[in-house]
Amino acid sequence: MASWVQELHLNPLQIPVTVDRAELVMPEGSIPVDPGDTLYLSNLDDIVGARVFTPTVYFYRPKSHLRPGDDQSVAGVLREALAKVLVPYYPFTGRLREIENGKLEIFFEAEQGTLMVEASCGLALADLGDLTVPNPSWLSLIHHFPDEEPYKVIDMPLLIAQVTVFGCGGFSLGLRICHCLCDGLGAMQFLKAWAEAATSGSLVADPAPCWDREFFRPRNPPAVRFPHTEFTPIEDGSTMTMSLWRAKPVQKCYRVSREFQAHLKNSAQRGTGNASDKFSCSTFDAMAAHIWTSWVKALDVQPPDFLLRLTFSVNARYKIKNPPLKEGFYGNAVCVGCAASPVSDLTASNLPKTTGLVRDARMSISEEYVRSTVDYVELHRPKRLEFGGKLTITQWTRFSIYESADFGWGRPVYAGPIDLTPTPQVCVLLPEGEAEKYSGAMVVCICLPEFAVDRFIECLCLMDSNSSK
Repeated sequence: MASWVQELHLNPLQIPVTVDRAELVMPEGSIPVDPGDTLYLSNLDDIVGARVFTPTVYFYRPKSHLRPGDDQSVAGVLREALAKVLVPYYPFTGRLREIENGKLEIFFEAEQGTLMVEASCGLALADLGDLTVPNPSWLSLIHHFPDEEPYKVIDMPLLIAQVTVFGCGGFSLGLRICHCLCDGLGAMQFLKAWAEAATSGSLVADPAPCWDREFFRPRNPPAVRFPHTEFTPIEDGSTMTMSLWRAKPVQKCYRVSREFQAHLKNSAQRGTGNASDKFSCSTFDAMAAHIWTSWVKALDVQPPDFLLRLTFSVNARYKIKNPPLKEGFYGNAVCVGCAASPVSDLTASNLPKTTGLVRDARMSISEEYVRSTVDYVELHRPKRLEFGGKLTITQWTRFSIYESADFGWGRPVYAGPIDLTPTPQVCVLLPEGEAEKYSGAMVVCICLPEFAVDRFIECLCLMDSNSSK
């Protein structure tokens, strides 16, 4: 089993970056809004967990600063393509502001635009070490404003791009996209349109982007038909949160092979061996359950009767049928699945039972659940992220992040997040990076205090005595 799970080592380093130019990028053509106009955001866009920027970085190996027959720099090509794609994706040029009851909307004024930063670094990409593993040392490749407040989204450019050219000729594209505008699938749609504009030199928006956030307007009157425990504040009476926040957590990454994933899924589906216990589940259900229990055991969470939660995003696009979402919709269309279990049940290592909890939480997301979520937010509008007694797992393995990000210099070596440590109760499942042949492996990125690292890998590799139950 241990050979199926491989720890990936991060290379801590300083990346000196010089900002050479920063400018706003405007749409190159007319857009259907004027200064003073506003756009509605749904309660799924405006949910507290979406009031963040999602930072990602894309590395491209040195080939040439210029494409054959082109006299423009990398930044020049990307800037011109962005100006083209901002015509149909014009909401990215607006800004956020709060209106009544703390709700957000997009407003437009003259000369807003998105921000593009051009930067340079004397290092070669080879000096950065392993580029297939997300590394907090890459933070200088993402643009932040001086003295920027954490989680600030009000009055910020909604897309911030930094192009950093390295001494070897390779480059990185660091992006910060405001989650209020799009979920992961919507971001891939935008990225693909931008990349196609860069490679073709003309606007290619297929599918045509669809705003239509009014689709998720709350009902009148709102009708909340589920308890929505995913939003319930919990006074964390366990040792878990303190263990993470008092001891500075470290970011750890593990390559998990396709064979291990298949073994785990089969083990979960076999149940206890009785025919009545067998059930179907997804690979995500089994992996999420196993990571959750391994994490709880490694942190030695106490007391045993404390109720812990696992939350994760569920794509609701295919749940909505009456009517369905329009093609090209790129807004937030996800709900939060929530599984709950006492510590003692998780540490008992009953994989089928815990997998069942995750599966049931995922399957409970229905069209009515989506509508109920919208109405719940309308009535209660949670104001802060709740971390108490909770692990959140975010799945990026189904995003076409590598396929969408070929701007004319080939697919990126790495595409994904950078630093999870500011939110150490978040785990990300990533597709494996650059490879000659797709292997089906995933990369598990998670934060752990130093004292929990060895125990976590022992549990993750099924080497503790109870893991195979």
